[in-house]
Amino acid sequence: MQRMRHVFRFILLAAGSSLLLLTGCTTGRVAGGGPYHVTAYRPHDPSAVRVKVSLSKQNIYVMEGDRSLMAVACSVGIPAKPTPRAPSGFTRSKRRNARGHTVSASRAAGRCGGRRGECAGALCGLSDVFWCEFAPAYGFHQGFVHPYPRTHGCIRLHGEAAPKFFALVRIGTPVNIASSQPEDETLGPKVQRVDDSKAPDPPASLMVTSGAFQKPSGPLLE
Repeated sequence: MQRMRHVFRFILLAAGSSLLLLTGCTTGRVAGGGPYHVTAYRPHDPSAVRVKVSLSKQNIYVMEGDRSLMAVACSVGIPAKPTPRAPSGFTRSKRRNARGHTVSASRAAGRCGGRRGECAGALCGLSDVFWCEFAPAYGFHQGFVHPYPRTHGCIRLHGEAAPKFFALVRIGTPVNIASSQPEDETLGPKVQRVDDSKAPDPPASLMVTSGAFQKPSGPLLE
């Protein structure tokens, strides 16, 4: 009987650990604690949507004229692998890569930063989650967001923000990436900071399934 209690306790602990592993990378925490939530508003005219990225603040502003549709934190390229700084437009988008794709470890690391489930070893799946390409081989996509530049040129959004961003933009949506943006002064102070640097690595097997897609809290667009 005593042995059965130990076995049952072990099963509960293992199940709890697995749940924590699966949910820790998706719920997110703001820098000051508490759950991370992003609100995105439906545009009146989708053709008027513009995306602005502030590299110095690591912020993304999705605008419709002077109206803010979404303002969120992101991760941008490290100094050695900077995010391209030219006005552009989205050239390609892809919601998912459900089965993943195999690449060499060096190529995987070069594309996404090669860390924390995004391009683990030779199997790369998460880099294509809510992929919105703004330059050849560079795109906005779901991933871990750090309070400092971390990527190899791509722009990562937290799983709470990525599906909402994907819903707001389309091929041809203008993108302006610069050291700073006018919105840094008005919208920047209101952006919630999120820190995924200590989030546990998700299982590699999860990253090549639909389970990699986080269901956002609340409606997709309000």
